[in-house]
Amino acid sequence: MAVTSASDGREIPPLSGFAIGVTASRRAEDLGALFIREGARIQYAPAIRFLPFAEAAELHAATRRLLRERVDAVVATTGIGFRGWMEAADGWGLREPLLRRLRGVQVLARGEKARFAVCSAGLQEQYSPASESAAEMVRHLLESGVDGRRIAVQLCGSALPDVVTPLREAGAEVVEIPVYRWAEPADPGKLDRLLDAVLEGSIDALPFTSAPAAKSMFAMAERTGRHRAVVDALKSRVVVSCVGPITARPFAALGIPTVAPARSRVGALVRVTVQTLRRHTTHIDANGTSLELRGQAVVVDGRLLETTPAQMAVLRALATRPGWVISRSALAAVLPGGGQEHAVESAISRLRTKLGRPGLVQTVTKRGYRLAVPPASRA
Repeated sequence: MAVTSASDGREIPPLSGFAIGVTASRRAEDLGALFIREGARIQYAPAIRFLPFAEAAELHAATRRLLRERVDAVVATTGIGFRGWMEAADGWGLREPLLRRLRGVQVLARGEKARFAVCSAGLQEQYSPASESAAEMVRHLLESGVDGRRIAVQLCGSALPDVVTPLREAGAEVVEIPVYRWAEPADPGKLDRLLDAVLEGSIDALPFTSAPAAKSMFAMAERTGRHRAVVDALKSRVVVSCVGPITARPFAALGIPTVAPARSRVGALVRVTVQTLRRHTTHIDANGTSLELRGQAVVVDGRLLETTPAQMAVLRALATRPGWVISRSALAAVLPGGGQEHAVESAISRLRTKLGRPGLVQTVTKRGYRLAVPPASRA
């Protein structure tokens, strides 16, 4: 829900005051634009590079093999991958022979985009799981029997052991189709700076559209000695949203909670991220002054005020128990990177100036600080 600004009567967008890190390599600006439309600030940091295999010997050899040998089924896992395969085949003069071969086999498409790519090529899928889950697609194949069958599986940037291994263990001969692959980002500095922002508390959410991007982020954190700190930040204060269950696996392996839409769509990913961030706002009535704490800003009586990570850290700590005294040492512990008590005093001073109401944050001599909340309102 948007908040109406007290200054000009216009609504404050739901994500104004929140910062989001976008690690996607493909169509990153499109994803970012959806969040910007909701008012968010975006930090772009591609975590991977998308490398097509159009000239690769592996893809050419796999395609030739399907033309030379019997094939019983083909699995399209992504729309962009299947289209890339058809485009590469066209460049080799093999598109029409390949399509003739595939028209006589069972075609499975993992999701709507893959199904659309299959149909655009003039093929008709025989099965596409409603959940868009690779696991459900594998179950369907296993239930129909795969022993002795040759199945082509279009890979999606990396090996697919969850698809390939159970099929092979059940007796299928799997031909892997490596249409594209992932590599480290061309500019690793952007990802490095995003990790810095996560650790200093200036990023509120990280939406992910691929598991390789997550793995690349953690690999950089490991190389730079920040893995534990990044994991702790994602567990405690950063919303991690994933487009689907496969994307969420690297986080689940580290015990990091994630949110995901019911269907694997970018638009749905944005919606679930927005909803989760809005639930993370804190509302307080401090002596008649309305406060709404957002990720990087506070709305004071309808005015959106941007804060620094240090200011927000101490304000959020005070807001955990409105009206109760929070010691200087406890506040120092929540400062980004830790800090001394004199750093708390500096952050409090700047916070009071930012809020424009010095009495909202009260000093309790020799004890600490508290938000000015009437005793009857204290939790």
